[in-house]
Amino acid sequence: MTFTLEDKKAVVAEVAEVAKACHAALVADYRGLTVVQMTALRAKGREVGVDCRVVRNTLARIAFKDTHLECMTEGLVGPSVLAFSMEEPSAAARLFRDFIKDNEKLSVKMLSIQGRAYGAEHLKAIASLPTRDEALGMIMGVMQAPIAKFVRTAAEPTAKFVRTLAALRDKKEAEASAA
Repeated sequence: MTFTLEDKKAVVAEVAEVAKACHAALVADYRGLTVVQMTALRAKGREVGVDCRVVRNTLARIAFKDTHLECMTEGLVGPSVLAFSMEEPSAAARLFRDFIKDNEKLSVKMLSIQGRAYGAEHLKAIASLPTRDEALGMIMGVMQAPIAKFVRTAAEPTAKFVRTLAALRDKKEAEASAA
């Protein structure tokens, strides 16, 4: 399919807009995947907030200019699928890590998070980053821990007194029942 100049400009503008809005991106070689497998990848991507596209490398290079994804231009070689994480930085890495388990022909070339490029060997590390909700939960747990410990420490003398009275009561009841 041949693109006219206007078509190419539209693709570049659209990819540049997505590149500016995304948190992270990934470039992978999709040689050997069937159309059904690529469709499944795109469908799973839509579910988790990842925009997957096949774009010509030259158009992607032009679109990445003056964005935080400019560092990825060296990874744009050969047939490439681009995945943009729109909601959280590790979403694309998680999607591709899970997809590669079933489809070994897909191979990651490069990843980028906020202007920093990483090689394919960092896929597992980036995919294991916590989601936004998990990170907020961790922060809340850390913030709550000192307060909870203080409350337990402040309540301990009262609880110890109550346990002592209960032990005395049980001892007196045991003595009364024995007599």
